[in-house]
Amino acid sequence: MKGKAKTALRCAIVMGLCTWIGVAAAQQPDARPWNDSKLSPDARARLLVAQMTQDEKFQLIRSYYAGPDRPSDKPMPKGAIASAGYVPPIERLGIPALEESDAGLGVASSDRMRPGDSATPLPAGPVTAASWDPQVAYRGGAMIGNEAHGKGFNVLLAGGINLMRDPRNGRNFEYAGEDPLLAGTLVGEAIRGIQSQHVISTIKHFALNDQETGRNTISAQIGEKAMRESDLLAFEIAIERGKPGSVMCSYNKVNGDWACENDYLMNQLLKRDWAYPGFVMSDWGGAHSAAKAANAGLDQESAGEIFDKEVYFDAPLRQALARGEVKQSRVDDMVQRILRSMFAAGVFEHPARKAPIDSKANLAVARATLEAGAVLLRNQDGLLPLDAARLESVAVIGAHADKGVLAGGGSSLVTAMGGNAVPGLAPKTWPGPVMYHPYPPLKAIRTMAPKANVQYADGDDVAAAAALAAKSQVAVVFVQKWSTESVDAPDLALPDGQDALVAAVAAANPHTIVVLENGGPVAMPWLDQVGAVLEVWYPGGDAASAIANLLSGKVNPSGRLPMSWARDASQLPRAEIPAATGGTPPDTVDYAIEGADVGYRWFQSRGIKPLFPFGYGLSYTTFHHGPLRLATHDGQLQVAVDVANAGKRAGAEVAQVYVRPPAAKVRRLAGFAKVFLQPGEHRELTIPLEKRLLSDFDTNGHRWLLRGGQYELSEGPSSEDLGAPVSLALPAGP
Repeated sequence: MKGKAKTALRCAIVMGLCTWIGVAAAQQPDARPWNDSKLSPDARARLLVAQMTQDEKFQLIRSYYAGPDRPSDKPMPKGAIASAGYVPPIERLGIPALEESDAGLGVASSDRMRPGDSATPLPAGPVTAASWDPQVAYRGGAMIGNEAHGKGFNVLLAGGINLMRDPRNGRNFEYAGEDPLLAGTLVGEAIRGIQSQHVISTIKHFALNDQETGRNTISAQIGEKAMRESDLLAFEIAIERGKPGSVMCSYNKVNGDWACENDYLMNQLLKRDWAYPGFVMSDWGGAHSAAKAANAGLDQESAGEIFDKEVYFDAPLRQALARGEVKQSRVDDMVQRILRSMFAAGVFEHPARKAPIDSKANLAVARATLEAGAVLLRNQDGLLPLDAARLESVAVIGAHADKGVLAGGGSSLVTAMGGNAVPGLAPKTWPGPVMYHPYPPLKAIRTMAPKANVQYADGDDVAAAAALAAKSQVAVVFVQKWSTESVDAPDLALPDGQDALVAAVAAANPHTIVVLENGGPVAMPWLDQVGAVLEVWYPGGDAASAIANLLSGKVNPSGRLPMSWARDASQLPRAEIPAATGGTPPDTVDYAIEGADVGYRWFQSRGIKPLFPFGYGLSYTTFHHGPLRLATHDGQLQVAVDVANAGKRAGAEVAQVYVRPPAAKVRRLAGFAKVFLQPGEHRELTIPLEKRLLSDFDTNGHRWLLRGGQYELSEGPSSEDLGAPVSLALPAGP
């Protein structure tokens, strides 16, 4: 064969071989079929679990602590971002690391963890809840999810939803009030927002972790029916709406069993009754066993090498597996659930990595959240809004208003750009530091009223503050009460003599406005002496601008209270929290006293009149609510109501629908809607009613049942300000 022919033959053979190789490669299955995003998260997780070794599985079911205060003999895990927790990657299979940050009110950070780092602080949880607006909650969640993703995090320990059974609870500022429908709806939307950014969100703390005193030892005692209709209903609604990738079990016991090894909570309720597909992680220090916890439904132990007595989900669990105390199928299920949540959130396809963050846009989200959720509690003779153009002099007094605004303490603390505006306040260590975000109201008020002489007094000298108020046209007094994780307040009083300060200023100037910065309701013995009270809670990013906008009327307050405001502790189910000021807490806390009648339901059941009712809030305009009308759509019971703005300012109103089942003592919030209206505008609102709020939980059949009979439906702007009720006959049954 001639040279040219040989060359041609060789080329043909090579080409054919290449073609055969290409076809064969195309016919071979993908080496990582779990990367096929067309498959369901469950199917992808099953494919991946089948390829994992036992060591790789055990790597995924525990996280390491990634905080800065690790013991010197336990260095930071390689690859971890200094924060809350870390699960190393499994590079052989392309499984990314889990980088976990504390969250809820923003990406928790501090100079101690990540020097120079900062994040956008959202206002406190009650602000979002007080907006009664699911869109506000979603936008806030999406904002912090986006920031987290841009910092390299793909898990946020967010979604706080423990109901406010006691206003003295140190973590109320992280949560969403006292009502299961409102809290479940708003927290669910915040979770949905976080996960829209390809970040897994938890929901926490599961369950009945409703006080901080004795949280690591105390058992919450309550019947199944009562907790299904209160705290657990809030979780149920939020999980349905938000579909969080993880549930974080709490520190406390529930009816004698640790929450993180509680078979009823995790297996029977969460995974069986609710068919929850995600994973349960322990709170930091919440694990207490290997076999019992795993068999009860705990899927991932958090930071056990630091916070638990031992790392239970390593050698102890392997030994339990070898003894037959835990089945291999259970370990595989734990891994399946974790991977399933990672796929569902898009953690594989959208890896979290450092990226530019639009801090200006994110601050606008925080500011809008406060503007939607600040609650005007009092406004005598129309003192507010202030006519900024005509103001000649303003006294700004108290609460470091010349420097910034207060934040709550503990693991949710966010360091804003600019750091702590008032450093050095005690406690400087856990659960501190006390943080003031650097958004000074004094500066914003001066900007709001450029022609006015705006002067500041710190309030330490009460006489000097009163003297300044006396010579000013208006006095704006900022008062504060710091609250924090791990500590409950012993009472409802404002600390540091602030009641005397407010009383003195009000006596000197009848045009006194009080701005509250606090985590929950406080006593207000001076209420009748002041002209106006604006509740801003812990007001978060760009709070000063929002406060000035609210005071001046640039923004019309539209927040409505997400909790009842007790006059004093004698009105509460428990007049005190034993050991809140020290000493050994009792073994149990009795939540059977109020059962499912949390907050406003408790007040109604006892015929008690609170200082401010659940759902209450004032506006700079006037709204009229028409009569309630009933309708059904696709089997869904709805009510229709016409809401009109009869005033001269644009504003938003919340229509609240309450139901009283037959023979019931109390009304329950069953539906709500928020509407923004121009002056003279009216709109018909159609509000679907949550069926479980019309029902009772049947513990025998594990289902919700209608009592049957005449149901009373009422609508209005608060739980105590309702229009004429409408009666509805419903049959007994599911």
